[in-house]
Amino acid sequence: MPNVEVLNMEGKKVGSIDLSDAIFGIEPNAAVMHQMVVNYLANQRQGTQSTLTRSEVSGGGKKPWRQKGTGRARQGSTRAVQWVHGGIAHAPKPRSYRFTVNKKVRRLAMKSAFSVKAQDSNIIVLDKIEMDSFKTKTMVEMLKAVGSEKKTLIVLPEVNKFVISSANNIVGVKTTQVNTLNVYDMLHADKLIIVQDAVKKIEEVYA
Repeated sequence: MPNVEVLNMEGKKVGSIDLSDAIFGIEPNAAVMHQMVVNYLANQRQGTQSTLTRSEVSGGGKKPWRQKGTGRARQGSTRAVQWVHGGIAHAPKPRSYRFTVNKKVRRLAMKSAFSVKAQDSNIIVLDKIEMDSFKTKTMVEMLKAVGSEKKTLIVLPEVNKFVISSANNIVGVKTTQVNTLNVYDMLHADKLIIVQDAVKKIEEVYA
Protein backbone atom coordinates (compact mmCIF):
# COMPACT_ATOMS: atom_id res chain seq x y z
CA MET A 1 0.00 0.00 0.00
CA PRO A 2 1.66 3.27 -1.12
CA ASN A 3 2.26 5.69 1.73
CA VAL A 4 2.47 9.36 0.83
CA GLU A 5 3.31 12.37 2.97
CA VAL A 6 0.57 14.94 3.47
CA LEU A 7 1.87 18.49 3.05
CA ASN A 8 0.40 21.89 3.77
CA MET A 9 0.51 24.89 1.44
CA GLU A 10 3.94 25.86 2.85
CA GLY A 11 5.37 22.49 1.86
CA LYS A 12 5.69 21.23 5.44
CA LYS A 13 4.77 17.68 6.38
CA VAL A 14 1.61 17.53 8.50
CA GLY A 15 0.93 13.79 8.30
CA SER A 16 0.82 10.82 5.97
CA ILE A 17 -1.82 8.84 4.13
CA ASP A 18 -2.04 5.26 2.88
CA LEU A 19 -3.28 5.10 -0.70
CA SER A 20 -5.47 2.21 -1.78
CA ASP A 21 -3.63 -0.61 -3.56
CA ALA A 22 -6.73 -1.22 -5.68
CA ILE A 23 -6.34 2.23 -7.24
CA PHE A 24 -2.78 3.44 -6.75
CA GLY A 25 -0.95 0.11 -6.67
CA ILE A 26 -2.05 -1.96 -9.67
CA GLU A 27 0.04 -3.03 -12.65
CA PRO A 28 -0.53 -0.22 -15.20
CA ASN A 29 -2.17 -1.21 -18.46
CA ALA A 30 -0.64 0.92 -21.23
CA ALA A 31 -3.10 -0.26 -23.88
CA VAL A 32 -6.23 0.97 -22.09
CA MET A 33 -4.56 4.28 -21.16
CA HIS A 34 -3.70 4.81 -24.83
CA GLN A 35 -7.29 4.00 -25.77
CA MET A 36 -8.61 6.60 -23.34
CA VAL A 37 -6.17 9.25 -24.60
CA VAL A 38 -7.31 8.61 -28.18
CA ASN A 39 -10.93 8.78 -27.00
CA TYR A 40 -10.34 12.10 -25.21
CA LEU A 41 -8.62 13.71 -28.20
CA ALA A 42 -11.28 12.43 -30.62
CA ASN A 43 -14.05 13.84 -28.44
CA GLN A 44 -12.33 17.25 -28.45
CA ARG A 45 -12.49 17.49 -32.24
CA GLN A 46 -15.09 19.93 -33.53
CA GLY A 47 -15.62 18.08 -36.80
CA THR A 48 -16.71 21.28 -38.57
CA GLN A 49 -14.46 20.96 -41.63
CA SER A 50 -16.38 21.38 -44.89
CA THR A 51 -15.48 21.89 -48.55
CA LEU A 52 -17.59 22.02 -51.71
CA THR A 53 -18.20 19.15 -54.10
CA ARG A 54 -18.62 19.78 -57.86
CA SER A 55 -22.38 20.00 -57.41
CA GLU A 56 -22.02 22.73 -54.78
CA VAL A 57 -19.54 25.02 -56.56
CA SER A 58 -21.26 27.90 -58.35
CA GLY A 59 -21.01 28.07 -62.15
CA GLY A 60 -20.00 25.39 -64.60
CA GLY A 61 -23.47 24.80 -66.01
CA LYS A 62 -22.36 25.01 -69.65
CA LYS A 63 -20.30 22.37 -71.39
CA PRO A 64 -16.97 24.12 -72.10
CA TRP A 65 -16.62 22.71 -75.64
CA ARG A 66 -18.27 20.17 -77.88
CA GLN A 67 -17.80 16.49 -77.21
CA LYS A 68 -15.84 15.59 -80.36
CA GLY A 69 -13.61 17.16 -82.95
CA THR A 70 -11.50 19.55 -80.88
CA GLY A 71 -8.58 17.21 -80.15
CA ARG A 72 -8.96 17.90 -76.46
CA ALA A 73 -10.26 15.62 -73.77
CA ARG A 74 -14.01 15.61 -73.33
CA GLN A 75 -15.27 17.88 -70.57
CA GLY A 76 -18.75 18.30 -69.17
CA SER A 77 -18.21 21.13 -66.68
CA THR A 78 -15.57 23.64 -65.64
CA ARG A 79 -16.36 22.75 -62.04
CA ALA A 80 -15.17 19.15 -62.28
CA VAL A 81 -12.46 18.21 -59.78
CA GLN A 82 -9.55 18.46 -62.26
CA TRP A 83 -10.33 22.10 -63.08
CA VAL A 84 -9.02 25.16 -61.26
CA HIS A 85 -11.97 26.50 -59.23
CA GLY A 86 -13.56 23.07 -59.52
CA GLY A 87 -15.11 21.10 -56.69
CA ILE A 88 -13.27 18.78 -54.31
CA ALA A 89 -13.37 15.01 -54.81
CA HIS A 90 -14.52 13.15 -51.68
CA ALA A 91 -15.00 16.51 -49.95
CA PRO A 92 -14.82 16.43 -46.12
CA LYS A 93 -18.14 17.27 -44.50
CA PRO A 94 -19.13 18.04 -40.91
CA ARG A 95 -19.16 14.90 -38.78
CA SER A 96 -18.76 13.79 -35.19
CA TYR A 97 -15.59 11.96 -34.17
CA ARG A 98 -16.99 10.98 -30.79
CA PHE A 99 -16.96 7.38 -29.64
CA THR A 100 -17.60 5.72 -26.31
CA VAL A 101 -15.39 3.40 -24.30
CA ASN A 102 -16.61 0.55 -22.12
CA LYS A 103 -17.06 1.56 -18.45
CA LYS A 104 -14.73 -1.18 -17.19
CA VAL A 105 -12.02 -0.03 -19.59
CA ARG A 106 -12.40 3.58 -18.43
CA ARG A 107 -12.07 2.56 -14.78
CA LEU A 108 -9.02 0.39 -15.49
CA ALA A 109 -7.41 3.25 -17.42
CA MET A 110 -7.96 5.67 -14.52
CA LYS A 111 -6.51 3.21 -12.01
CA SER A 112 -3.53 2.61 -14.31
CA ALA A 113 -2.89 6.35 -14.59
CA PHE A 114 -3.07 6.78 -10.81
CA SER A 115 -0.69 3.83 -10.35
CA VAL A 116 1.81 5.23 -12.86
CA LYS A 117 1.94 8.52 -10.97
CA ALA A 118 2.24 6.75 -7.62
CA GLN A 119 5.03 4.45 -8.81
CA ASP A 120 6.99 7.42 -10.17
CA SER A 121 6.47 9.38 -6.91
CA ASN A 122 4.65 12.10 -8.83
CA ILE A 123 1.66 12.36 -6.50
CA ILE A 124 1.60 15.16 -3.93
CA VAL A 125 -1.15 15.14 -1.31
CA LEU A 126 -2.09 18.43 0.36
CA ASP A 127 -4.17 18.65 3.51
CA LYS A 128 -6.15 21.53 1.99
CA ILE A 129 -5.90 24.51 -0.33
CA GLU A 130 -7.41 27.59 1.26
CA MET A 131 -7.69 30.86 -0.63
CA ASP A 132 -10.09 33.71 0.08
CA SER A 133 -9.18 35.84 -2.94
CA PHE A 134 -7.83 35.61 -6.48
CA LYS A 135 -4.07 35.49 -5.92
CA THR A 136 -1.84 33.98 -8.59
CA LYS A 137 1.22 34.84 -6.47
CA THR A 138 -0.07 32.67 -3.61
CA MET A 139 -0.58 29.76 -5.98
CA VAL A 140 2.92 30.14 -7.45
CA GLU A 141 4.42 30.17 -3.95
CA MET A 142 2.47 27.04 -3.01
CA LEU A 143 3.62 25.15 -6.10
CA LYS A 144 7.22 26.12 -5.42
CA ALA A 145 6.95 25.08 -1.76
CA VAL A 146 5.63 21.58 -2.60
CA GLY A 147 8.15 21.06 -5.42
CA SER A 148 5.83 21.21 -8.41
CA GLU A 149 6.98 23.99 -10.71
CA LYS A 150 6.48 22.18 -14.03
CA LYS A 151 3.27 20.87 -15.61
CA THR A 152 0.87 20.28 -12.75
CA LEU A 153 -2.68 18.98 -12.40
CA ILE A 154 -4.45 20.06 -9.21
CA VAL A 155 -7.33 17.78 -8.20
CA LEU A 156 -9.93 19.45 -5.98
CA PRO A 157 -12.78 17.72 -4.11
CA GLU A 158 -15.19 20.40 -5.33
CA VAL A 159 -15.25 23.64 -7.31
CA ASN A 160 -13.27 26.46 -5.69
CA LYS A 161 -13.40 29.61 -7.80
CA PHE A 162 -10.47 31.24 -6.02
CA VAL A 163 -8.14 28.29 -6.55
CA ILE A 164 -9.26 27.71 -10.15
CA SER A 165 -8.91 31.37 -11.18
CA SER A 166 -5.57 31.78 -9.39
CA ALA A 167 -4.14 28.76 -11.24
CA ASN A 168 -5.52 29.73 -14.65
CA ASN A 169 -2.83 32.38 -15.19
CA ILE A 170 0.05 29.95 -14.62
CA VAL A 171 1.45 28.23 -17.70
CA GLY A 172 1.32 24.44 -17.41
CA VAL A 173 -1.01 24.37 -14.40
CA LYS A 174 -4.53 23.00 -14.67
CA THR A 175 -7.25 22.38 -12.10
CA THR A 176 -9.98 19.74 -12.11
CA GLN A 177 -12.41 18.02 -9.78
CA VAL A 178 -12.76 14.32 -9.03
CA ASN A 179 -15.86 14.04 -11.24
CA THR A 180 -14.12 15.64 -14.25
CA LEU A 181 -10.74 13.93 -13.92
CA ASN A 182 -9.47 12.20 -17.07
CA VAL A 183 -6.53 10.04 -18.13
CA TYR A 184 -5.19 12.52 -20.69
CA ASP A 185 -4.76 15.37 -18.19
CA MET A 186 -3.18 13.02 -15.65
CA LEU A 187 -0.59 11.63 -18.04
CA HIS A 188 0.10 15.06 -19.53
CA ALA A 189 1.03 16.50 -16.13
CA ASP A 190 4.43 15.99 -14.52
CA LYS A 191 2.99 16.21 -11.02
CA LEU A 192 -0.44 15.35 -9.64
CA ILE A 193 -1.46 17.47 -6.63
CA ILE A 194 -4.46 15.97 -4.87
CA VAL A 195 -6.25 17.56 -1.92
CA GLN A 196 -6.72 15.03 0.90
CA ASP A 197 -10.53 15.18 0.70
CA ALA A 198 -10.27 14.48 -3.03
CA VAL A 199 -8.23 11.32 -2.31
CA LYS A 200 -11.12 10.00 -0.23
CA LYS A 201 -13.59 10.75 -3.03
CA ILE A 202 -11.33 9.04 -5.60
CA GLU A 203 -11.15 5.92 -3.45
CA GLU A 204 -14.94 5.95 -2.99
CA VAL A 205 -15.51 6.20 -6.74
CA TYR A 206 -12.87 3.76 -8.03
CA ALA A 207 -12.42 1.30 -5.15
